[in-house]
Amino acid sequence: MNVLGFDAATPATAVAVLRADGWLREAREELAPGGRPQHAQRLLELSAELLSAAGLAWVDIELVAVGAGPGSYTGLRIALATARGIARAHGARVVGVSSLRALAEPIHGRAALAVLDARRGEAFIAAYRDGAELLAPSVCEPAALGALARSAGSGVLAIGDGALRFREQLEGAGVEVAPDSSELHRLGAGAICRLGAAGTLAAALPDYLRAPDAEIALGTAQR
Repeated sequence: MNVLGFDAATPATAVAVLRADGWLREAREELAPGGRPQHAQRLLELSAELLSAAGLAWVDIELVAVGAGPGSYTGLRIALATARGIARAHGARVVGVSSLRALAEPIHGRAALAVLDARRGEAFIAAYRDGAELLAPSVCEPAALGALARSAGSGVLAIGDGALRFREQLEGAGVEVAPDSSELHRLGAGAICRLGAAGTLAAALPDYLRAPDAEIALGTAQR
């Protein structure tokens, strides 16, 4: 099965193509300092580049796997809309994959604490061991990270941009955080492809875990 996967839950734009014969290639564009995410422009551009490298046409894609969050409200909406558009135009199926589960996918043999920076001084967090969920996805304040991590058991490794941002709180609670330079902190679209192909799916709907900024601002203004 030929799979196109992408994720826009974080400021980075991540895309990958998994060909039916196992060929896999990823492309990733990090957000420049002070810049704005370019998900709407780059998802399709990077997808086209990878399909060309794979020797595939759009019509050859059988499954579009997309990171369903939690993550950026705008990024998730763009990614899901793009996935549905591609699937509808070219006769592919579209599935959602938990972005936290995809972040943890490369780690085997120990518990992975997936932590994404949720902004507003909060973190999205979940824990897995070899695909089994140890801690359900949730949003929390930094002070609660240590206790949540410990509830996932011993030997947990924390990864993700949230683990980097809140390293002090995690390490202060005795939780190991992967080195700053580790690729494990990057949410890869290759993992999105592999999980989608394996049937490790979520609904193709955005999993925000909390109300968008605009809703919160509106509620505050109406009080």
